Amino acid sequence: MNSFEALDITGIFLLSLIIGGMFFFAAIMTPLVFTKLPPEISGPFIRQAFPVYSQAMAGMTLVAAITIWNYSLSLNLAGVFIFFIWGWLWLMPKINHYRDGQLRGDKKASKNFNFLHRLSVVINLGQMWVVGFVLYKSIIQS
Repeated sequence: MNSFEALDITGIFLLSLIIGGMFFFAAIMTPLVFTKLPPEISGPFIRQAFPVYSQAMAGMTLVAAITIWNYSLSLNLAGVFIFFIWGWLWLMPKINHYRDGQLRGDKKASKNFNFLHRLSVVINLGQMWVVGFVLYKSIIQS
């Protein structure tokens, strides 16, 4: 095995971890937290967990983008990376701000929260699709 093959295998492994982690967070962890914990614990817990999730996924995505030797696939991963950073640094704080307003009874904040939360779900699904596509293409090109 040469160095390029080892890097490709590393990238494929990371892509598998990314998509698995994204699926676990979205489909298993978050629903469990909100259904099994009281609201005064679940909300703050997710607010603490999301930055860790975003940073871990962004870091693995960046490394995967560097180790995948297909330029266009690496660019796709760079887009996923940018959305992880944007979600962590801009979108999530806005969602939290509007959620706090919603809990205080602010109708405009509630509307903004609902829109931004749905946007975050769409972005996350899009990221999962891109990572899955890059994983598939990387495997068939290996």
